[in-house]
Amino acid sequence: MVELPAVGKISPEVFESLIYPRLGRARQEVLVGPRSGVDVAVVRTAPGRVMATTTDPVFVVPQYGFRRAAWFAIHILASDVATSGLPPAYLSIDLNLPLEIEEQEIVELWDGMHQACAELGIAVISGHTGRYEGCAYPMVGGATVIAVGDEERYVTPEMARPGDALICTKGAAIEATGLFGATFPERLSERIGPELASAAEELFYQMSVVRDALVAASVGVRQDGVTAMHDATECGVLGGVFEIAQASGVGVRLDEGAVIVRPEVEAVCQTVGIDPLSAISEGTLLATVRPHRADAVIGKLGEAGIAASVIGEIMPQERGMVRTGRGGDRPLVHPRVDPFWAAFGRAVEKGL
Repeated sequence: MVELPAVGKISPEVFESLIYPRLGRARQEVLVGPRSGVDVAVVRTAPGRVMATTTDPVFVVPQYGFRRAAWFAIHILASDVATSGLPPAYLSIDLNLPLEIEEQEIVELWDGMHQACAELGIAVISGHTGRYEGCAYPMVGGATVIAVGDEERYVTPEMARPGDALICTKGAAIEATGLFGATFPERLSERIGPELASAAEELFYQMSVVRDALVAASVGVRQDGVTAMHDATECGVLGGVFEIAQASGVGVRLDEGAVIVRPEVEAVCQTVGIDPLSAISEGTLLATVRPHRADAVIGKLGEAGIAASVIGEIMPQERGMVRTGRGGDRPLVHPRVDPFWAAFGRAVEKGL
């Protein structure tokens, strides 16, 4: 029996031994089922048509203000399904709220969720809402987001191919920096200066890959463009690149120096003592792209105001996973533990 983690998402080993062998009845219309490192499932609903779905906790942090927390919660949910290349369309949501939430706070929370869904083109189709004992922030329920589209238009992290260019949008540690900036604006201003602290706080509204993914996929998918996409959440760029390579059964060379690290990101990460490449980065899209379409994808993202860079190449599996930087080549391994959580906990407990 493999060991469960003390906290957080289960490891690939636990998934493979405990979850994967027990998935209910097999159905032939399930094209992509549960996989470690793959956030999207795909089901054929009719000839040539598919439904892509993803399920996650509803994550609400009242300290951000309920409207801002609502925006973040919806974009976290929608970002994973958007990495299929299909636009999010439907939301089913369960809100198990703590007893201390007040009526006006529920109004602000739901108005914020409604507005975020409307802006993304998402219809709320079902759900459940209540206040219960034993429920606490930030995990206050769960939700499923659904996208629909043509069968030849979806991609998953299992579709990367040797020769693909590896593209990264926005850069590293977007979420880690945005959350520190939103939670500790005054303390950060004292430590890194008001200009960088303000820029860090503004990254909060960059914590989404919905636009990134849909813009990239608009160039083309599979042989015509994007072959795989993944949101660099837990364990950041390093974790996301590793998960794409593992899911696709390929090797990869990651050029650390090509990853964008914004000045505010570098300043915040140095202040709290974390590595930006391994820190949580909701808002950073990792995409593998056929080499002849890489410039077109970078260009399209640029036209949409989304910074992006080529940070490596997908290679045959036998060449392994490698990260190259100032110290030369070394193996690319999954960080396993995201440094953000411990650093954030220390900041809450003791101050920056």
